[in-house]
Amino acid sequence: MELRTPAIVCAVRQHGETAAIVRLLTEPQGMVAAYVAGARGRVLRPVLLPGNLVQADIRSRSDVQLAFARLELLESRGAWLTEPLPAAALAWVTALAAATLPERQAYPSLFQALSALAVAICQAPSARGWLPGLIAFETLLLRELGYGGSAPPPPAADWTETLAQVDRLGQHLERYLLADRRADVMGARALLRERLGRMG
Repeated sequence: MELRTPAIVCAVRQHGETAAIVRLLTEPQGMVAAYVAGARGRVLRPVLLPGNLVQADIRSRSDVQLAFARLELLESRGAWLTEPLPAAALAWVTALAAATLPERQAYPSLFQALSALAVAICQAPSARGWLPGLIAFETLLLRELGYGGSAPPPPAADWTETLAQVDRLGQHLERYLLADRRADVMGARALLRERLGRMG
């Protein structure tokens, strides 16, 4: 595989002293795991933040070999990681994508939806502006992976009803997509829901 494409950083796991295994969501290949040399260095550390949009050069000699990647930053989400709600939302949606999407299976609609959601999280003046997009992304993910056929519910005018939609979707995600996953994935959603609840 030789691929040069924009990608969303979804998960980073340290590997050895200086490298990392990075899970990237791309439009043409879906979720791709790749080895990134020097990932823990001063130059690449701010590039490898979950939610960042990067230009990825991905290469592998065979379909069964772990790919190697070179990454260049296209759009950073770092400035919003100091804000509790945007940070929790970005952590949740990227962890969800990394935990549930199969390797090298394209889901162009999910790539586009996650790209748009990350922009909305960072640019909307409050969570009221991006929460309907998060609900739509979770609904689309369930549908694309075969666990639901309905369209996203219309945005609720009432904040209490919007939070009720979030809670209902959370039950479906935990039951169908994350039933056999580690608890820390849903922990990211629990933190987001707690922060949303404080908005009242």
